[in-house]
Formats: sequence, C-alpha cells, structure tokens
Amino acid sequence: MRKTYSKKQKQEIIEKYYAGMTPTELSKDSGIARSTIYAWLKDGEQKAVRIKRINMREVFDLKQKCEQQEKMIEILQTATCTVHAPLRERYAVIRQLEGKYSVSLLCKTMKVAKGSYYNHILRNKNEDTLAAQKRAELTSVIEQIFHENHEIYGAGKIHAVLKERGYKISPNTVASIMHDNRWFAIVDGAKKLYQMTQERKQNVLNQKFTVTRPNEVWVGNVTYFRYRQQTYYICVILDLFARKVVGYRISLSNSTQLTKGAFKTAFESRQPTELLFHSDQGCNYTSKTYMAYLRQLGVRQSFSKSGTPYDNSVMESFFKSMKTEKLYRIDFRSERELKQAVKEYVYYYNEKRHHSVLHYQTPNGFERKYYSQHKDLLTERSNTGGSD
Repeated sequence: MRKTYSKKQKQEIIEKYYAGMTPTELSKDSGIARSTIYAWLKDGEQKAVRIKRINMREVFDLKQKCEQQEKMIEILQTATCTVHAPLRERYAVIRQLEGKYSVSLLCKTMKVAKGSYYNHILRNKNEDTLAAQKRAELTSVIEQIFHENHEIYGAGKIHAVLKERGYKISPNTVASIMHDNRWFAIVDGAKKLYQMTQERKQNVLNQKFTVTRPNEVWVGNVTYFRYRQQTYYICVILDLFARKVVGYRISLSNSTQLTKGAFKTAFESRQPTELLFHSDQGCNYTSKTYMAYLRQLGVRQSFSKSGTPYDNSVMESFFKSMKTEKLYRIDFRSERELKQAVKEYVYYYNEKRHHSVLHYQTPNGFERKYYSQHKDLLTERSNTGGSD
C-alpha cells in the first residue's frame, strides 16, 4: 500500500533541504525515499541543488560592495558633470565633494586616476605657484596681443607671435587661456559662439534662493531612479517662493523633450511673467531648441557654475527628500506604480509636508497666504493647483 504524507511533513523536508541537508541525509533521517523527496522539490518548483552554507566573509564583502555602490550613485547624482566630461570638470567635482567622500571613491566614481588628481591639486595648490605665475604672466601678454591686433587673431596666430617673442608655451595652453577669458576672434561665426557661450554660462540667480513672490524664480533639474535594470529620468520644476513643485515629467531618456515637456506643463498651468529659470548646464537645458523655446516665452535663463552643485541646492534637497521619503521605501512592480508614487509624493510635498524654511507651513498653504494678502494679484494668478 502506497504511503501518504501530510503537507506539514513535506514542508519540513523542504525546509531542512534549504537549511543544508542533502536528499540522501534527509532520506536516512526521515525514512522517506529519495525519489519521493526529489519529486516534492520538483513539484514545488525548487532547484534540486545543494545550497552552500553561508560564508560570512563573502557576506561582509558583498555588504561593503553594496555600500560603495550606493555612495557612488550618490556622487553621480550630486555631480554637475558626467564621467565623460572634460577632466577639469571632473577634478572640480572631486574637489567639491572631497570632505564628504574619500578621494579614492570619488576618483573611482569619476574615472580619474588618483595620482593625476593629486598632481592637479599640487600644481594648483596656491595661486603663487610657478605654474600659476607663468599662466598669469602669459594671460596678460595674450590679452595685449589679442587687443593689439583688433581681436582678429585666434589661438594659432597668437601662439606664433608668442613663439616669435621667445615665450615657450603650447598652442593648447594659449587656446585654454583665451577660452577661459572669452577672447574669441572676430571671424565668421565667432561672435555668435561668444554670445552663446556668455549666455549659457551666466549665473543670474547666484544662490539667492529667497524671492519675494510666486513665479519670480523657478529652478529645475533631472534625477534618475533605477528598478529592474531600467533607468527612469524624473524632471522636476520648483517655484522658489514656496518651494512648490509646479511641474514634473518622467521619461526613459534624459533629453530636451523631457525638460521641455516638464517646463511646458508648468508654464501653461501658471502663466508667469518676468520669470527667471535656473538649471545646470546640461545639454538638455542648453540645447538650441530648449533655449529658443524659453526665449519665445519671455523666460530668462540662469545656469549653475560648472562644478558647483550648491548653485542649485534647493533642487538637490528635493530629490533627496523624494527618494528617501518615498521611492526608496517601495518595491515597485511596474512603471505605473513608480509614476503613481511620484504623483503621490508631489501632492504630499505641496499640500501636506511642512517646511522649516516656510516657517513650518506647506508650499500650497504658504502660497495661498500670499495671495490672500495680495488680493489685487488674484486676477493674475493662473490655475496653480491649490489642491495639488
């Protein structure tokens, strides 16, 4: 007669198997045929392989590696440039974050040789170093030659003049000094390049995060969030007056279309006038399409200085809060759930989250109070989403 076993007996056998016992040991211990045990494992869609006992050294190493990866992600989120940016920009990021993270980790994250970074620091440690003195001397000479020749000489010709006068300097150094000082030769297209460069690098906001009215200054940025091997880019726009989220968009690509879409949503909702918009110098904010769109709307742009994340610290603070308070706490099962979570957090942030900088009022409450005290402005107020 065929022997039957209870579900409890089956479960005990499976648990002992995953605790490290082999099917043979289980068979001897319980008196149950090995073929029956294998059948139970197969029916439960379990792999019939012996699981290795835990190696605490491996666990510790894995934990350290995970912690390091988390810190590297933090660095990349804070950094004002990518690992593919010019070396000088990556040096600036490392110098900026050196007090918060180890130099070794920063160099590894930004793909910079640690020795090269320390050489860079030593070369530029003081303004009175030999290299700095030589560069300062050559800068004044290059400026003189540039203006003597009515601003029509480029780096190549100025290098030739310097060589003629006995100066030892590379053409690349001449070009670097001229670029740093915005000395562009007056040739076809140079004026346009000069104006474009000036416009892109102008930091109008200059870390003045306290403003006097809604829709006076907006700040924007893009962060990313990964789950299930997929990267999602979240673009958010804040009104500095009440630290209120006035627009956001989520996309699978960090593009001009993403930043423009987020801004369009906010602009059509708020209809601001005399607006200043501040962001970093990412290509999705400095592209011809994006800049032309903002000019068409009458919006003036401001940009963070390269290597200075604190120029847009309000946005960095918001992204940190959103991830810590919401996104990192959910095990998402779909893209729809992620988007719903962002939507819920934006509502919570605007309507229910109290901010110390607003004297512990909510963004919507702070803004409503302003309009109640300035009733003459109510007619100018667009549908700001008081019930966001």
